[in-house]
Amino acid sequence: MAATSPTPQGSLRQRNVGPATKKPKDVSSPSSDVELDKLVKEVAAKSSANSDRDYKITFAVITFLAFLTRFWGISHPNEVVFDEVHFGKFASYYLERTYFFDVHPPLGKLLFAFMGWLVGFDGHFHFENIGDSYIVNKVPYVAFRSMPAILGSLTVSVVYLIMWESGYSLPACVLASGLLLLDNAHIGQTRLILLDATLVFAMACSLLCYIKFYKLRHEAFSKKWWKWLILTGFALSCDISTKYVGLFAFVTIGSAVVIDLWDLLDIKRPGGALTLPEFGKHFAARAFGLIIMPFIFYLFWFQVHFSILTRSGPGDDFMSPEFQETLSDNIMLANAITIDYYDTITIRHKETKAYLHSHPDRYPLRYDDGRVSSQGQQVTGYPFNDTNNYWQVLPAGADDQKLGRHVKNHDLIRLRHVATDTILLSHDVASPYYPTNQEFTTVSIADAYGSRAADTLFEVRIEHGRQNQEWKSVSGHFKLIHNPSKVAMWTHTKPLPEWGYKQQEINGNKQIAPSSNVWIPEDVVSVPADHKRREKPERKVKTLPFLRKWFELQRSMFWHNNQLTASHPYASLPYQWPFLLRGVSFWTQNATRQQIYFLGNPIGWWIASSVLAIYAGIVLADQFSLRRGIDALDHRTRSRLYNSTGFFFLAWATHYFPFYVMGRQLFLHHYLPAHLASTLVTGALVEFVFSQDAPHHEAAHQAAKASGKKSAAQKRHITARERFEGQSMKGAWIATLVILALVAGSWYFFLPLTYGYPGMTVEQVVRRKWLGYDLHFAK
Repeated sequence: MAATSPTPQGSLRQRNVGPATKKPKDVSSPSSDVELDKLVKEVAAKSSANSDRDYKITFAVITFLAFLTRFWGISHPNEVVFDEVHFGKFASYYLERTYFFDVHPPLGKLLFAFMGWLVGFDGHFHFENIGDSYIVNKVPYVAFRSMPAILGSLTVSVVYLIMWESGYSLPACVLASGLLLLDNAHIGQTRLILLDATLVFAMACSLLCYIKFYKLRHEAFSKKWWKWLILTGFALSCDISTKYVGLFAFVTIGSAVVIDLWDLLDIKRPGGALTLPEFGKHFAARAFGLIIMPFIFYLFWFQVHFSILTRSGPGDDFMSPEFQETLSDNIMLANAITIDYYDTITIRHKETKAYLHSHPDRYPLRYDDGRVSSQGQQVTGYPFNDTNNYWQVLPAGADDQKLGRHVKNHDLIRLRHVATDTILLSHDVASPYYPTNQEFTTVSIADAYGSRAADTLFEVRIEHGRQNQEWKSVSGHFKLIHNPSKVAMWTHTKPLPEWGYKQQEINGNKQIAPSSNVWIPEDVVSVPADHKRREKPERKVKTLPFLRKWFELQRSMFWHNNQLTASHPYASLPYQWPFLLRGVSFWTQNATRQQIYFLGNPIGWWIASSVLAIYAGIVLADQFSLRRGIDALDHRTRSRLYNSTGFFFLAWATHYFPFYVMGRQLFLHHYLPAHLASTLVTGALVEFVFSQDAPHHEAAHQAAKASGKKSAAQKRHITARERFEGQSMKGAWIATLVILALVAGSWYFFLPLTYGYPGMTVEQVVRRKWLGYDLHFAK
């Protein structure tokens, strides 16, 4: 209700007296105010309806363009591209129900398998090599590629909805979604059989669902409130169930939830103070919806994973013998035989696949760092099987008559190197590469049973083994523990110098627990193939509890993920990503001079990165001004700048900075979730620049009403406000269209590298090497 004048002539009684006393209708009377309010509400309702219609039409256009850019020419190239060799292969293994191992959780790969199942693919093609023809091998590759293309297209729509739900203007929505729509990296990554489309889509959905949940904060525990809380948790679960970097979305949402809970705890909050039991209900609801439920969903995808993969396959080697016994057709376990004393065996490292090896050459007197060695016989890890890998298992005592008796868990043994007739030994001498680890060497039989007897004793410690469990080839994963010093035999991939023929170093690791100490007795070479010891009855498939299988797989996944530290020609560092300093070569075809080079839209990325810096500068400047008593922003503008835009900036930071502490291989695609957040910040900041003064006009309008001015004056203020808003929208549209025009030009210029066609001349390739990108066919 508009404010009314307190003067007598404005009273209801005076307006109802006879004609003789009736005065001309005052323009500020209650009836005129009511009429004005009614008019304003009608205009506002009409404007809102028109605005909603504009938003919906624009949303439909943006979505259509997203599908067009992602699906255009998706059948090219008709051969295996880049990491399709991995994720296409995994889909085939799912369809064949063959066990495989991967460092990523299963959801993204299950989606590919589901798409293959829908189109009737049987998994016969295993995507072995980049360049293998899909046409020749009759693979429905367009269907596989359609899955990430659909998700990538919908991601653009979700970005638009995030801005719309956050209350931003139409230009801001168009700019944020347009930057993603016209980004070459997002297009390129979503047109191939890769996981990042699923990851980025789930991340965007988690932001949207949380915003819708937060908007219902005044309707706590309502059905809608619960719905969006659970959907936020589900989106987070899908994120981390695709790749483990999805954990960063949990950090984003979790940080926002902590701030929200902190505000709820405030006894002076505008909505009234919560009692501690009420606060506890809010905390428990969020813990359930954003931690417990996502974890249940996460476990569910692994249950599906185990339920499908029931046959022995290439992933067996990564799992324990107990796990392998749950898989049908496990040939390795079927061929396992019990190891007896005086058997000759080969021993292979589980992680690096190197054989325990020795040869007559000796360690040098001094290493490169000046340390002195024992000059004993070299013991190394060798990738190929030969007779220098043969070791005979001897009992601990020289007079111990154990011929034909089985070796058991925790037995003390000696290992005789057959080719040189020496005994394995470890002692308190530093290894070539690790001054803290013990050297492994061999000594003569006389010394082994004489002065060096103690140093040649080793304990066979079977992984997860029971007391008196028999040691078996293939299935008997074990750690070889040096008895006197209690170090575990270990190896790693860094090759020895030329004096060691660049073979792997073997040393004694003081940390016994790590799984990298595990070895496998691969075969008993002294037992002929037709010997009755190799005869095995038909083996029944065993079962293991789900959580035991899950924990074992988690350990293996995390270990192998951390081992991805080798250099890669297209790896890049986090500081290079916001500036788009380099990309990744996905595919080339020499005959047509075509190539797919994974690269973002340079103009779009540089603008988004610049806006991030501008946003940080604005916040710092505002804080500095407030410290000096200068309040340059109204409450509404500052609230949006810190809360809404701040939430987008938080999403960018939590998806970017953690990569600085990672030791694994990193590539440009790791920045895609952070880039999506940067487009949200860009759209929000454009609105901040062009509409931050609108609240002052609203305040002027309210002040005019409160001061008792005539409705004509009120109308002038309303008109001025509308004029300002129109000018603001016009300015925002101009800025949006200028930015998107530049981005569209850059997008079109780099399209041949994104879509892989047409082929380009040397001059055309060179023109696209803006920052020295390592493109092919530049000469």
